[in-house]
Amino acid sequence: MQDIVLLLSAAAIGFSHSFEADHLVAVSSIVTRRDSTISAIKDGVFWGLGHTSTILLVAIIYILSKFALNEDDFRYFEAGVGIMLIILGFVRFYRVFQERSHGHLHIDEPSFGLAYGVGLVHGLAGSGSLLISILTQIRDNFMAITYILIFGLGSIIGMMLAAGIFSLPFSAKFINNRWFSMSLSIISAVLCIGLGVVVFYRNIHQ
Repeated sequence: MQDIVLLLSAAAIGFSHSFEADHLVAVSSIVTRRDSTISAIKDGVFWGLGHTSTILLVAIIYILSKFALNEDDFRYFEAGVGIMLIILGFVRFYRVFQERSHGHLHIDEPSFGLAYGVGLVHGLAGSGSLLISILTQIRDNFMAITYILIFGLGSIIGMMLAAGIFSLPFSAKFINNRWFSMSLSIISAVLCIGLGVVVFYRNIHQ
């Protein structure tokens, strides 16, 4: 019974983890490329898969080698998230003005590699304290890996929901309102850059 409660809590924590500010800002920038909610939801899935891949990889390496983990070790990866958000913001600015000059707003791009890559970076940086908590408190390796996988499933579901919601203003119903969609894209880019600067500064100047 205790194990069931632990695994249910993993799903709940994973779901809520996907709604952290840096995750939401990043995914909002990604889904502005989409004019289909289904494609945006797939972005959420790939973000969650990337996020889970990194956590799982670090956990397996830790279990096999038993190297020491310290929460402070992850702050440089957190700073990397800040840099990634800044880059995402500037790339989105570039795309908005490029689309404006070509007379259309955006193209529903088929590749989901960007979402997966962003998830990979977030998984390495944003889950340091989670990894330390799990790997130092759960002694059974199988249970630790199961916890991480269910946590990952919860984060995938959460990001699917977030990506779907953020994509709605860019769906076919709204896409004809050029200035509305462009304004949202610019706001998303500004938030990306602003939060990226804060995250980078906060982790470098500790």
